[in-house]
Amino acid sequence: MDGNVTISNLEKVYDDGSERTTAVEDLTFDIDAGEFVSVVGPSGCGKSTLLYLLAGFLDETSGTIEVDGTPIDGPGTDRGVVFQDYALFPWRTVMENVTYGLEEQDMGKEERRSTAQQYIDMMDLSGFEDNYPKELSGGMKQRVGLARTLAYGPKILLMDEPFGALDQPLREDLQDQLLDIWGDLDKTVVFVTHDVEEAVYLSDSVMVMTRHPGTKKTVTDVDIDRSKSRADIITSDEFTETKNEVWRSLREETQSGVQP
Repeated sequence: MDGNVTISNLEKVYDDGSERTTAVEDLTFDIDAGEFVSVVGPSGCGKSTLLYLLAGFLDETSGTIEVDGTPIDGPGTDRGVVFQDYALFPWRTVMENVTYGLEEQDMGKEERRSTAQQYIDMMDLSGFEDNYPKELSGGMKQRVGLARTLAYGPKILLMDEPFGALDQPLREDLQDQLLDIWGDLDKTVVFVTHDVEEAVYLSDSVMVMTRHPGTKKTVTDVDIDRSKSRADIITSDEFTETKNEVWRSLREETQSGVQP
C-alpha cells in the first residue's frame, strides 16, 4: 500500500493583495509508510494549514509535498481527511454518508453497501445504518466520519483535532479505537492536536512546530509498550518522560511570544 510522505522546503503564504501572511516556512519532514505522526504547536502556528496542504486543499507557495515519490496535485483518494466538526451530510443516513466516497469511485450499489457495512461494523455503528446525523451523539458522528474516510481505502489519514470537541472518557475510547484500526489497517496517519498527552499516547513520533510562521522545531520519537493497558502506559516512566520532553519544547514556543 505504501504511504510515504516527503515534505521539502515547504512554504505557504496567504496573500489577499494588500497583506502577505506566511503560515508555514521552510518545513522539511519525512513520514514513513505506516507511521503515526502527531503535530502540535502554538495556536496559529500553521498546523491545520499543513494538514490542508497535505490534503491538497491548498497549493503550496514554494517547496514540495510528495506521496510515494509523486507530487501532490490537489485532493486525491490516496489521502483521507477526518475533521473535528464531522462534516457529515445531514440529509444522508449513516449508510449513505459512508457510501458517499464509494459513489464517487463509481462502485456498484451492492458492493458499496457491503464495503460500507464493513466499516460501519468496525466503528461499532451496527444498527444505526438508517439513522441521520441529528439522531447521533458527537462520538457516533465522529465514528461515521472515520468510517466514511476509511471506506474508500486511502493510504494516508489526515486528522484535524478529530476528538477535540468530545469529553474525556469518549475521547479516550476513540483514541483506543483509532489505535486498533491503525494496527489492523496499517495506514499512515498525520494527526493534528493541541493535547500533548493525546499526541504521545497515539504516536510513533511527535513534531512540535514553532510559533508563527510555523516550521519544524523538534521531533520526539515515542517508545512505549503498546501491549500494556492504557493505565499502565499513561503512568509509566517512559510515557511521562516523553510527554514532558514534548511539553517543554511546546512550552518554549508558547512562551516565546509572551511579553514580560
